[in-house]
Amino acid sequence: MTKNIKIALGLIYILCLSLILYGFFIFVDVTQLNNYGYIRDKTQFLIEIRDQNLVWFTTLFFLFLILWILLLGFATPMALVAGFLFGKIYGTLISVFGFTIGCTLLYIFANQYFKSLILEKLSKRISKFKEIFNKNEFFYFMIFRFAGGGGTPFAIQNLLPVLFNMKIKNYFFSTLIGLFPMVFILCAIGSGIEKIIESNIDPSFLTMIQNKEIYFPILGFFIILFLSFLLRKIYFKK
Repeated sequence: MTKNIKIALGLIYILCLSLILYGFFIFVDVTQLNNYGYIRDKTQFLIEIRDQNLVWFTTLFFLFLILWILLLGFATPMALVAGFLFGKIYGTLISVFGFTIGCTLLYIFANQYFKSLILEKLSKRISKFKEIFNKNEFFYFMIFRFAGGGGTPFAIQNLLPVLFNMKIKNYFFSTLIGLFPMVFILCAIGSGIEKIIESNIDPSFLTMIQNKEIYFPILGFFIILFLSFLLRKIYFKK
């Protein structure tokens, strides 16, 4: 890839990220994030827009998830938001498919234009994963996703298969299946928070923990963490 193309892609990335951050700070006053009344009003505003334009709102949110992952964004906060806005079932479906498509497009893009750079920066640091994945790329990458990437940041997880030239079909479906359990738990937590705010309950930490809409997903979250720890010990030994 020529230097001009790299510069153009970098500028597009900076522009897209800047627009997202600009939109966020226009909509949200970060100094009011500790104000329950402010958070309730903002969330109610989003819910009203969702109810009035459900198809368009869902479509735009889904496309935003794809773009967010393409821009190397974090998945966890977006899964919580999806659960809050769409409930644990629809939120999970929207999030998992949005994340998977975004991850796959990022993988294709990185494999096409930044493969040499990724090989240079990552091949030595995570060579042990390359050896593991070459045995059965679909199964081990699915377990890798489920286990939270063995502690690897989400953006690096998405780029890792470039090292062993993973098949796109295997990448897509192993990501889809591997992300599902944790995304479901996060969406359930987001949905529980929405129900608490909707009921106008004092959202103290103690109140939230005692609410079954929250403590069951949190329990599931810790179970997933424990299983992830076991899987890392079994399949990703140093």
